[in-house]
Amino acid sequence: MITQTKVSIRHSVSQWCYGDIPLDTLSKACVQMGIESIELLQEKDWATVKSFGLKCAVGYATDWGIPKGFNRLENHDKLVADFETMIPKAAAAGVPNLICFSGNREGLNDNEGLINCAKGLRKLMPVAEKHGVTIIMELLNSYGHKDYQCDHTKWGAALCEMVGSQRFKLLYDIYHMQLMEGNVIDTIRKFHPYIGHYHTGGVPGRNEIDETQELFYPVIMKAILDTGYKGFVGQEFVPSKPDKLASLKKCITICDV
Repeated sequence: MITQTKVSIRHSVSQWCYGDIPLDTLSKACVQMGIESIELLQEKDWATVKSFGLKCAVGYATDWGIPKGFNRLENHDKLVADFETMIPKAAAAGVPNLICFSGNREGLNDNEGLINCAKGLRKLMPVAEKHGVTIIMELLNSYGHKDYQCDHTKWGAALCEMVGSQRFKLLYDIYHMQLMEGNVIDTIRKFHPYIGHYHTGGVPGRNEIDETQELFYPVIMKAILDTGYKGFVGQEFVPSKPDKLASLKKCITICDV
């Protein structure tokens, strides 16, 4: 029996949290739960989820990871080439967002990081605007991801202003920003024009978003909806219980406001 979720929150799930479950199996489970998307997939997997009637809300464009990003000028040639290649493919596959990262500071001050990121990202905006694909930079905590530069919402919003295109936005990870800033709902209300996607996770521990952690996700989801947000919310908690899919179903229900 397929679960009928409410139409308010568009549910997605990060595949890497279920890496030991075959993608076909995860896709079938998501269909049964009323989840619309499996995200953070490489191009080779986009067709698989599409065959189940699912979307990939966020795709990868490059094989570089989190530490090497747009804040270093020497990274721009490869990153720009990778994204310019992948943006048309994402558009053709119905993938609305491609994820990017600032990279680690490695002694670079925040203003220099902003300037460098903006310089590289602005090169992508003509092709992103042409194809209707949004590049989203993830906000991460710089404790677990030590030295990561895009670790505060205000910095990310300043970068959005510098890039100056609706095709560049932030991926606001609720777990990460609770660790860095707290004040999640007020931050969402203030900075929502700059946010193009959301991730969940329990605090502390990044596990289930249930009563075992400190954030009350139903109210956070309502705050997101109150901003007029129409995009996806990606579940990115790491299941701690033996039945990972049961945990996913429970957490989808928590966010189904």
